[in-house]
Amino acid sequence: MCSIKPFQIITNMKSFVVVFQAMIELFFDKIHTWEALIESDPRLQNVVTNLKNIKRIANNISSFRIKVNERIDEVLKNYKSKQDAKALAKLGTVLNQDKDGLGQSIISEHRLFQGFSLSLFNEKTRRHGIEYVLDNLKGDHVDKVKLRRRYDEFHNIYEKVVKENLSPDMKLDKLISDTKLITGNMRENSETITWNAHVRGQIPKLAAHIFALWTLSKAEHYFEAEGLDDRNNYLIQPHAAQIISIFRLLGIGDDNEELMNNLVQIGTGEGKSITLGATAVILALIGFDVHCACFSKYLSQRDYLAFLPLFDSLEVLHYIHYGTFNKLCEDMINENGDIRHIVERLISNTTNDDKKISRKNKRPKILLIDEVDVFFSREFYGNLYTPSASLKDPTITSLVNFIWTHRKSNLNLKKIQITPEYQACNQKFPYWILLIDEAIKDMLADVHSFESHDYVVKNDKIGYIEQDNIVYNVVFGYKTLFAYHCEHEKGNISKESLDENISIRINCGSFSYAEVPLQFKYIMGVTGTLETLSDPERKVIKNDYKIIKNTYVPSVFGQNNLRFIEKDDIIIENINDYFNRIKREIDDRIIGRNSEKRAILVVFESKAKLMQFYESPALESIKESVVYLTEDTLLQEKENIINRATVSGQITLFTRTFGRGTDFICHDQIVATNGGTHVIQTFLSEEFSEEKQIKGRTARQGDQGSYSMILLDRDLEKFHIEKSHIDDILKGKGFIARIADTVTDTLKLTKTYDTLYPFLHDKRTELFKTQYEANIKYVEQAKEKHLISQEFLFHLHSGDIDSVRKFLIEENRGAASTSQSRTVCLMDATGSMFHLLHKCKNTVDIMFERASEILKDHSMNPDSFQIQFVVYRNYNSFQNKLLQSSPWETKPHNLRAFMNTIDVEGGWNNEAIEIGLWHANKEHEREHITQVILIGDAPPNTQEDVQMKRNVFGQKYWKKTKFSEATYYEKELEKLVENSIPVHAFYVEMRAEEKFQLIANRTHGRCEMLDINSSLGSDMLTDLVTEEILNNIGGQHKGKDLVTAYRKKFPKSYTSASAESIITTDNNSLSRNLYNSPIAKAAGALFRMSKK
Repeated sequence: MCSIKPFQIITNMKSFVVVFQAMIELFFDKIHTWEALIESDPRLQNVVTNLKNIKRIANNISSFRIKVNERIDEVLKNYKSKQDAKALAKLGTVLNQDKDGLGQSIISEHRLFQGFSLSLFNEKTRRHGIEYVLDNLKGDHVDKVKLRRRYDEFHNIYEKVVKENLSPDMKLDKLISDTKLITGNMRENSETITWNAHVRGQIPKLAAHIFALWTLSKAEHYFEAEGLDDRNNYLIQPHAAQIISIFRLLGIGDDNEELMNNLVQIGTGEGKSITLGATAVILALIGFDVHCACFSKYLSQRDYLAFLPLFDSLEVLHYIHYGTFNKLCEDMINENGDIRHIVERLISNTTNDDKKISRKNKRPKILLIDEVDVFFSREFYGNLYTPSASLKDPTITSLVNFIWTHRKSNLNLKKIQITPEYQACNQKFPYWILLIDEAIKDMLADVHSFESHDYVVKNDKIGYIEQDNIVYNVVFGYKTLFAYHCEHEKGNISKESLDENISIRINCGSFSYAEVPLQFKYIMGVTGTLETLSDPERKVIKNDYKIIKNTYVPSVFGQNNLRFIEKDDIIIENINDYFNRIKREIDDRIIGRNSEKRAILVVFESKAKLMQFYESPALESIKESVVYLTEDTLLQEKENIINRATVSGQITLFTRTFGRGTDFICHDQIVATNGGTHVIQTFLSEEFSEEKQIKGRTARQGDQGSYSMILLDRDLEKFHIEKSHIDDILKGKGFIARIADTVTDTLKLTKTYDTLYPFLHDKRTELFKTQYEANIKYVEQAKEKHLISQEFLFHLHSGDIDSVRKFLIEENRGAASTSQSRTVCLMDATGSMFHLLHKCKNTVDIMFERASEILKDHSMNPDSFQIQFVVYRNYNSFQNKLLQSSPWETKPHNLRAFMNTIDVEGGWNNEAIEIGLWHANKEHEREHITQVILIGDAPPNTQEDVQMKRNVFGQKYWKKTKFSEATYYEKELEKLVENSIPVHAFYVEMRAEEKFQLIANRTHGRCEMLDINSSLGSDMLTDLVTEEILNNIGGQHKGKDLVTAYRKKFPKSYTSASAESIITTDNNSLSRNLYNSPIAKAAGALFRMSKK
């Protein structure tokens, strides 16, 4: 056996370092040689050849890229100092015509050619001027004659101001002063601005001065281009479509020229950020406070920094705010001071004489939206902002430490109230001691249950896994606090970190993001996807946000050149061939029409899926040509990857976040002449607008480009697309969708599908509609909380301490000392259960509120129950996704927060219900549970299933996890029966009925069908879960009375499973979502007739 001694390792390391250093010196010696050749021989072809040689090293050796690019900048600087503008323009022209793409990368990545790149862009945009824009403009209330007159006024003033000021030694102070003077007495700090004829008449002049200032402040390339015939192309200038977009946003050139809520569609790569930036300046100068909302923090910062000098010079920095939609909403709520800090100061102020907070004189506010999609994102529509204050004090620390130390002493509130630690808190916070009492109740509940929740210890912090990332800004009640205590005792958390996290957390209300835009005077925006909005989306925009004017601006680059053939460019694969098929699509598409290499962009739904593909054997043979881009990539590296993504032969993988707003601009002539960049999307977007944005990463600004989809069949389950549907369409049989209407009991014939794409599109639209209906109910419920929280905010700012105290005590009501009912709610989270997870998230608040209301009506403790949400999948999911569980909760918002982190995944015929039941038994061993509610669409795995499926990852893998021992649902069921724990089983698909009935019968539970996929699914889910909680709390004596009272107070809006949305291909699937109703029988008969 050969052994290597330490000194040999050191010697080998030193040898390696010497060799590596020698290689670096060799590279840079070669670069020096090429630099010298350029210096000694300035002939054009020699300069081009040697510049490309140097650039080749920068592009191919990433570790040297920054340093080598700096050397190229220096070479170009020296070349420019000895040559005139014409020589530089000729160099740019030759590099731009380069066939191997290196020349274009020099032009796009080096500052010296910014002016040349600008001239090329301006040349493109001037092909279609104002006549073309107005001829092809569409929208509401358009007066094209008036628009043309306003545009001509703008253009004449703009040209005149630029010409008067354009000189090498120009001073822009007077222009800045003149621009600010235009608004005159329009610029106010009052709550109202009169939008009269005088104001409207000044807009073209104001816009002209703003754009003239913008052009002149960036005119350095113009002066570098002295002597060139196209010198004006070296000026940054707005194009006609941008000016018309601004005028439409501001109502200029409309029938009545009113300021109103409106949206303008501008294509991808057409300068939305410039339109927004200039509009923001105009409105700020007039006297508005402008909030520019974007879906991406990265893009928002990029756009803000681009306009920062202009904002600053015109002194409107304080009146223009850029940020994500959620961030701007939070800023609106906290505009008179951060709620958290105000509450913390108020409670810490022992004199109880906190003064009223003076409200600043406020400008009217305008919301400018970058992409209308933000209205419908999961993070915004139907979500809540719930600020939480942290009360820290040595007395609080002592109290928490006492509870932790004596956690096994059967503590209760009364016992704690006689301790010195409590008395010290009472002395320090006498006016707020009732609030502290409520916190103690929660601590007493959580100190016994904190071990039931999964957390991660890393970097001296407690974190939680969300979407394959560890997050540290999430807190689950006081469970997180006691996890810090526990891990500190184990030596995994420092004393400093523990002390930093000891506090009493005070919820300061719940504010609905969906309500915040209504606080703005006007809502305006630009988007690339206005025409793709579904009917429900249009309804929200029109009815909720009163956006009633739309404009569609044509592209100044002419017709879009995207190649996407619906019949041929969509492929659906199974899990075994999915990655291989993506790789084959890359191979097929990378060779263009002239047999030269194109650039490929591959878009993934998540970072996890991207990394699975990147690390897969399928990619091994071409991995050296592949780079990837995720949200975690550092800013500088992001920009480098984006710039290189469209170079010939480059393959770039990126997550969906970069599928919108990211400028993948193609400068490579090899790519351009071979069909342009090709985009492969590896998932079906839930919204068509996202798909359109992803398509917009290619075929930009008049260039060629193509697009295709490679989809995984099991990912389509969440859209309720079955393999049989796909097979029928692919075999040319077609597919007929029928919808039964529950109101009229009639059968409506929709359409026959002969190709996949329209079928996929209709199914995702149907999914969105169902989601939207569930969201609306939650948004309505969230509105009530929002209004109550707004009232609290008013009391807080007006100094009404009694009202504030009353609200905070009620908002932070603690858990009951004992829980009569502890329910494990066990749910299938595989692909087909998308509706269940979404509706569960949106209805959990209603479940809690209704149950509490009935308990109060019967003089029972409204907080006498706990729920734990648990999701299970199958053995083709990794151990961290096979089973996920929330902490035990007495408050709905924590369960909703948990459900926000859960996505559907996987699925494998029969599912791993045995793992869910195993978890329920483990929880019962820790602390008594009273019932299990099981919801799924598939039977449990058989013993053979378990063995076979566990072999996919291998027994060696499972042995290292908490699922080391294989189990079977029958075995787990026996334990539940022994402990008298009922399982109420609700099946979503008929194939699960038999086993679910067996499980319920064996445990003396209830079994019913739950038509979760219908529009009434949310109501059914709410009723089933709430009734079982009430029945469980009431027990044999009061359970039935509580359920009867519930049904009387909250009567059902349905009598059986809904038949509103049944898509059928055969009689079995027809019966899937229905009982034996007349509608189902009629539908079945009609279907059989159509088959004949």
